[in-house]
Amino acid sequence: MEFRIADTFTDSLSKLTNQEQKGVKTTAFDLQLNPESHGLRFHKLSKTKDDNFWSISANMDIRLIVHRTANSLLLCYVDHHDDAYAWASKRKIERHPKTGAAQLVEIRETVQEITIHKPVDHKPVKVPALPKAKPLLFAHLTQDDLLSYGVPTEWLADAIAATEDTLFNLADHLPQEAAEALLELATGGQPSQPTTIDTGSNPFDHPDAQRRFRVMTNHEELQRALDYPWEKWTVFLHPAQQHLIERNYSGPARISGSAGTGKTIVALHRAVFLARRHPTAKVLLTTFSEALANSLHLKLDRLVGNEPNVRDRIQALSIRAIAHQLYTEAFGEPNIAEAEDVRSLLISIAKETEGDRFSEAFLWSEWKDIVDAWQLDTWEAYRDVQRLGRKTRVGNKQREILWSIFRQVLNRLEQQQQITWNSLFRKVSEHLVESDSCPYDFAIVDEAQDIGVASLRFLAAVGSRYPNSLFCTGDLGQRIFQQPYSWQSLGVNIRGRSQTLKINYRTSHQIRQQADRLLPASIADVDGNIEERKNTVSVFNGPTPQVKICDDADSECQVVGKWIADRLTDGLQPDEIGVFVRSSEQIERAIAAIKQAGATPTELDSQVMPAQGCIAVSTMHLAKGLEFRAVAVMSCDDEVLPSQQRIETISDEADLEEVYNTERHLLYVACTRARDHLLISGVDPASEFLDDLDA
Repeated sequence: MEFRIADTFTDSLSKLTNQEQKGVKTTAFDLQLNPESHGLRFHKLSKTKDDNFWSISANMDIRLIVHRTANSLLLCYVDHHDDAYAWASKRKIERHPKTGAAQLVEIRETVQEITIHKPVDHKPVKVPALPKAKPLLFAHLTQDDLLSYGVPTEWLADAIAATEDTLFNLADHLPQEAAEALLELATGGQPSQPTTIDTGSNPFDHPDAQRRFRVMTNHEELQRALDYPWEKWTVFLHPAQQHLIERNYSGPARISGSAGTGKTIVALHRAVFLARRHPTAKVLLTTFSEALANSLHLKLDRLVGNEPNVRDRIQALSIRAIAHQLYTEAFGEPNIAEAEDVRSLLISIAKETEGDRFSEAFLWSEWKDIVDAWQLDTWEAYRDVQRLGRKTRVGNKQREILWSIFRQVLNRLEQQQQITWNSLFRKVSEHLVESDSCPYDFAIVDEAQDIGVASLRFLAAVGSRYPNSLFCTGDLGQRIFQQPYSWQSLGVNIRGRSQTLKINYRTSHQIRQQADRLLPASIADVDGNIEERKNTVSVFNGPTPQVKICDDADSECQVVGKWIADRLTDGLQPDEIGVFVRSSEQIERAIAAIKQAGATPTELDSQVMPAQGCIAVSTMHLAKGLEFRAVAVMSCDDEVLPSQQRIETISDEADLEEVYNTERHLLYVACTRARDHLLISGVDPASEFLDDLDA
């Protein structure tokens, strides 16, 4: 007998209390081990449109709704007795007549209109003008067209009559593939036609059905599904993205997309696909931060932890960790010069240099973004380098003075046998090219928009074995750590091999729409590759985000504290809530708000992931890779966001634009960590960015 679990079951399970969940999980395990056990209290449901619905008691009140046939058992839903029965009375499982996929269809409620005859009043009545009817979104489509996109027969009339006002309510009632197709059509896109299978095939084998109904082959797999319903997206790959995973690219490739569109999922599945396709290949899965690498490691375990022959050949490490490992193997333990120490050395040398009239901020940015980033070690290299994006004009005489300072810094580091991280990347890159002995066949890079110049040069060396060895995912709208630069100048040319994801699975339509106001409709990189952000659609609805501007920090604490308390009362678990602030100076305000709600805060750093039973609090920079059902973004005050401290250190006209861009990106990243609920707050006068959010 095939034992399956539906995504509606894991979603409904997450809404129960911890104690109730324990009882449900025990019942589910017993059911998988022996569906015929006399200890399981099956009850056939009579008031449903599907004759195969049964209920099973987890305790005196909690009921599991299962779909039971001679050959299969499907966990569909769980709730308190009356609510569980009410859910089942409005659902049925059927094969779609066009695609052949198994669908859990919500039964269309019919409303019978009753005419009540009233006495006729012959007085003249002024009839108000009827409001102008909204245009029908899908009037140009036939019923057969809608069926081909997976719309159930029962909902065809509603789809044909859909307008701008009714679309999202309709989408909430449709199977996911149908909702996604209609949302994409409504925003001007052209969704791909779903796969069709013949009537003799198992409807649960359809790719769309496999997203909703997952076969449980063993006890451990069921345990993971029940324990990690939030992580189910790391297991289920959208069928429309499968071709991106399996494509044989003719060179480096990049997949982009706004927050929540599944870029990390694509990176994970690409790594697994390559490891399966090439049985002896070694695959590197990397990103720019330790915390994100830890998250990739965890998700990879959940995806292929039961396939050691695949999992053992994929190494998930941060870019610095893998470069450090390779450097140590080739040259011994490196003596890394810390950034603050290098800055102090740079400033002290500059003060002793005749003719130096440059600000400390300019000197540091010139070193960090030009000399060290591009690993310039000769006067000729510095003289001729393109100072991309920097508008401050530097004549030859000034460059000579600057180079005399930078040359002394390089000499001092060499004397002390110290290297910067960028120097380490350069040495490893050169070693890999010269020795022709790269330990990896493929390199997959997540959050590639924040990979630096030297890091990308290193990855280009790692990914030089085959034309399709280098595969990147990222979003220019989330670039917060790196200055823009040309990938093509480093030999990484993605032209013709870049694609933008358009379906958002993580963030509600309301949150995505509001966060998108912070960024332009399209963003181009230095090489002219354009990432289109318009026409992105979310697959589910949620409450409208709230923007609150308070009189002072105490009143903000009370507002946020009450909002958090309300979310907890609604049934959210503490670890499903996150609070973000611009920098460490505002952390105490966030902690005070969490305590105001009667909850326990846990402060995150680059090594620590959210703790169970606690509400996570961190700076916006550490928000990358995290997801929560509810997020509060606090302390969005004027001079906090954008950071006045960064603005005051600007030495180059182009840097001001860069500061504003990355500060907007920071707020965008923080807001898009939320799935269902979002609150943005600040103290009057608030950040100018809130005007855009609350437009």
